[in-house]
Amino acid sequence: MGVNLRNIVNPLKIQLQQLSGRTIAVDAYNALYQFLSIIRGERGDYLMDKDGRVTSHLSGLFYRNINLLELNIKPIYILDGKPPALKAIEIERRRKAKQEAVKLYAESITKGDLVEARKYAQSTSHLKDYMIDDTKRILELLGIPWIEAPSEGEAYASHLTNINIATDVVSQDFDALLFGAKRLVRNVTVTGKRKLPGKRVFVDITPEEIVLEKTLDFLGVTHEQLVDIGILSGTDFNPDGFRRIGATTALKYIKKFGCLEKIDTIKEELQKIDYPAIRKIFLESEGTNPKKEIKWSRPDREKIIAFLSGERSFSENRINKALDKLEKIENKRSENLEKWF
Repeated sequence: MGVNLRNIVNPLKIQLQQLSGRTIAVDAYNALYQFLSIIRGERGDYLMDKDGRVTSHLSGLFYRNINLLELNIKPIYILDGKPPALKAIEIERRRKAKQEAVKLYAESITKGDLVEARKYAQSTSHLKDYMIDDTKRILELLGIPWIEAPSEGEAYASHLTNINIATDVVSQDFDALLFGAKRLVRNVTVTGKRKLPGKRVFVDITPEEIVLEKTLDFLGVTHEQLVDIGILSGTDFNPDGFRRIGATTALKYIKKFGCLEKIDTIKEELQKIDYPAIRKIFLESEGTNPKKEIKWSRPDREKIIAFLSGERSFSENRINKALDKLEKIENKRSENLEKWF
């Protein structure tokens, strides 16, 4: 779910090419759920290998990252660690929502309504342990670093922008702004033509950039006040938020009163949540440097083919074509660089 700031932020539409030369910290779980949701068959089924193992996430990771590397964009994937205790309610809510979606998906298949089935299928995505192992393995074979965060992946990705290891956080959620990310870029993992749920309409999805400093200036609030706006409208740590208060109303309250404690009309509700602890989650940095060296290397063609084609039933021809294109671009890039010396 995450915090919904859509109605008050002012994102700038950009082209993926504009991220060339940047180092992006990707919220890995967020990206994986996007891949699992979008990369499916006509009935809403996952892509699978010959042994019935899900490969939708691997398809997304391989082809999307090949595209990023071709554009000279350097990704670092940040995987979630142990979630904060305050997230337990939201985790349970998501579990129940997926159970309901599984039920509705089965009913749609029985009725033969494939449009409805695909819609519900997109809400059933679940990460299994072998998918995380697959993720680490394909990233390593592609020469892309990954880090396991102490807790929330998005929090640590935001931290990397503040210690100048990454320039941007890549996530669909706005939470990175509350975590203090210098720059958030959305729609990187879903760029391209996408079909609207339940409609025979396709739309172009393009990346959008939100710069924290410019956003705070635009809204006329501090980072601390932005966190209070998030708490008022609802976060993963108080998913219900406050009654009838969305981001627009929350902004008005905070600009008028300054902080949560000074809003008389919410005092009773405020005492029911541990808002100081929620503030602390967002405002106190993870504060640690990565435990391992962050470096990129060239993809290992033979091992990628052995893994994706040999073990996971991918088309070897398609894998080779993607790697050939990347190799050609990287060789040309190296030749141009050598001309400077």
